[in-house]
Amino acid sequence: MSDIKLSVLDLCPILSGESASESLRHPVALARFVEDLGFKRYWVAEHHDMEGIGSSSPEVLIGHIAGATKTIRVGSGGIMLPNHSTYHMAEVFRTLEALYPGRIDMGLGRAPGSGSKATHALRRNISLSADNFPEELEDLIRYFRDEVPLKAVPTQVNMPEIWMLGSSDFGGRLAAYRGLPFAFAQHFSGLPAREIIRMYIEEFRPSEFLQEPLPMMASHIICAETDEEAEELAMSSDVSFAKFFSTGKNMPLPTVAEAKLTPLSPMDKAQLRASFPKFVGSPDSIRRQLGPFLKSGIKELIITCMVYDQKARQRSYELVSQALSRG
Repeated sequence: MSDIKLSVLDLCPILSGESASESLRHPVALARFVEDLGFKRYWVAEHHDMEGIGSSSPEVLIGHIAGATKTIRVGSGGIMLPNHSTYHMAEVFRTLEALYPGRIDMGLGRAPGSGSKATHALRRNISLSADNFPEELEDLIRYFRDEVPLKAVPTQVNMPEIWMLGSSDFGGRLAAYRGLPFAFAQHFSGLPAREIIRMYIEEFRPSEFLQEPLPMMASHIICAETDEEAEELAMSSDVSFAKFFSTGKNMPLPTVAEAKLTPLSPMDKAQLRASFPKFVGSPDSIRRQLGPFLKSGIKELIITCMVYDQKARQRSYELVSQALSRG
């Protein structure tokens, strides 16, 4: 397992009892911490109309985090391309690449990252559809290559590293066809991660971007010294996701004490974790749970960790790093 690279996927949760300004300081602290641990990337997700998620503008946070770190790659996990002008996104990511050369990733997805109202507000034209995503991808690449008269400024900068994201086989097949690296969203997909990653590897076609397949898996991992402590830390995100399911509203991430006021039955928790898969436990338990996935050919694991206590969150990443480096 020691050859698996580790990265962070941050939804930038707004914490109960904190202002947005306070909660948005945590990504920089975590990025610096994992940079010192040797993590490869720090990605920020795109979500809208969710009061408990602070990453509605990942491109702003990417610049902020990249400016506060030195070596770690920083990027989007992802930019939901149908929500945006491909021309403007080419300008944005060229600007980021010019500011932080060789450190910017552009993970791309086709999901809305929001409900229907926010989707309509973002896209303005309700006829726009995720079905157009392959064409939008090609359009974006043409801007990066300066193959159209309209220039995405600044010019004369390298292309950011483009990744295809997906929670189904669509993203994997498109990434394989286009010769792009692929990140599978195992943390919110009920589909078989190992089979989709295997399909991507088998169907991969070398390209100017990549000569060999580069699969990554995104997973929600909460690790602590003991299984019991990890399960207690996981209560915050369990209750947050459960309330989202039952009410359709996202809430600031509760403390463990607040989460304990809304106990979940074993059946409720099992159903919840089937929809939002999560690896929870001690380092040995995490190694055991991840074992089958790490044998599927993935080269990198990008980890989200929805834990209220920020010291415990940092410790979770540290423990996972130590556990997976032990062979």
